[in-house]
Amino acid sequence: MTVTTHREYVKVAEVENETVAAETRVVSPRTSMGFEYTFPAIRGIQAGREFYVSMCPLRLIPKIFIFDEDELSPELRAQRILNKGRLPALSKYILDNPNDYIFSALTASVDGDMTFESHSLDGVGFRAGQLRIPMEARFLINDGQHRRAAIELALRENPDLGEETIAVVFFHDAGLARSQQMFADLNRHAVRPARSIGVLYDHRDASSQVVREMINRSSIFRGYVEMEKSNLSARSRMMFTLSALYFGTQALVQGLEIEPEEATDLAQSYWEAIDRTLPEWGQVRSRELSATEMRRDFIHSHGIALHALGRIGNSLFRESTSPSKWKKQLAPLKKVNWARANPHWEGRAIVGGRVSKSHQNVTLTVNYLRNHLGLSLSPEEQRVEDAYLRGEA
Repeated sequence: MTVTTHREYVKVAEVENETVAAETRVVSPRTSMGFEYTFPAIRGIQAGREFYVSMCPLRLIPKIFIFDEDELSPELRAQRILNKGRLPALSKYILDNPNDYIFSALTASVDGDMTFESHSLDGVGFRAGQLRIPMEARFLINDGQHRRAAIELALRENPDLGEETIAVVFFHDAGLARSQQMFADLNRHAVRPARSIGVLYDHRDASSQVVREMINRSSIFRGYVEMEKSNLSARSRMMFTLSALYFGTQALVQGLEIEPEEATDLAQSYWEAIDRTLPEWGQVRSRELSATEMRRDFIHSHGIALHALGRIGNSLFRESTSPSKWKKQLAPLKKVNWARANPHWEGRAIVGGRVSKSHQNVTLTVNYLRNHLGLSLSPEEQRVEDAYLRGEA
């Protein structure tokens, strides 16, 4: 681009002839302003400081917001190190849902001059206008670095996403200490929602749909599943959490090439067969036993047991030719001592007196049940079992 003695404007993104995010400007050498971004923006005030909200095309995000602090020590950074393991799932979420994804705003500090030109001197127009930022300014992401990196990955596979926009909140960079404080404040009150309510509200995940429908259909679950929380209080009358049933049912149908409706029927049939081997579940429904007492004295309604039973069922489905066969194979479960007091659970399902849901403990619980059912262990399960028997677990 040639610098001229008059102003030239090159629009970066345009939708229906309307600028939606930014434009690059070449200014006369006589003004010595160089290149700059111009964002349509709204001005706001927080804690006496001005900040600005704009919309930025996705294709500009990787170019403007560069994350290069990985090699700095934590005290010299204003962000956590990028967890690259999170990026494929985030990027896949965008690519798999091009008509239905949603990302919240990025928050950034600008280390450089910011000039806001309002549309008018009073009224609504005073808060709306153009935010001008020199291109040599440094943009530091205070919140949203993983979204930024995921957007970059998604654009490589689908460049058409570049014309879409994301909200960006701009603050003036007041130094490293202030940026670090912003990161701490933005994350201080962030609480990840309970897994149960995530399952309840997730209409994309097939396993979530299966377990919700199964609960609505089956008398053994309807009215006895905590649908919002992933932990039950000591006095709760619920027998299970939605998240525990989700992971158990997901393990149950994993890898089976069946439609959701068939998966729902199969899962309902399986858990109802399990119910017939566990008298305490029925005793809670008949009010002979309280849910509190059952959860206190037995482990079969806990997440680790449901997950282990799901894995057992998955194996039976793959090996059995008919429901009558796999249901018959479940009969020995009636002889399993599910009481917490059973010393065989210590180190397998219970560690230090508390039920453990670690992957290793799930596998050890699966192994215990397989032995009762006369089922062989997989090579990985055998390795975990051997380590446990040697006292290495």
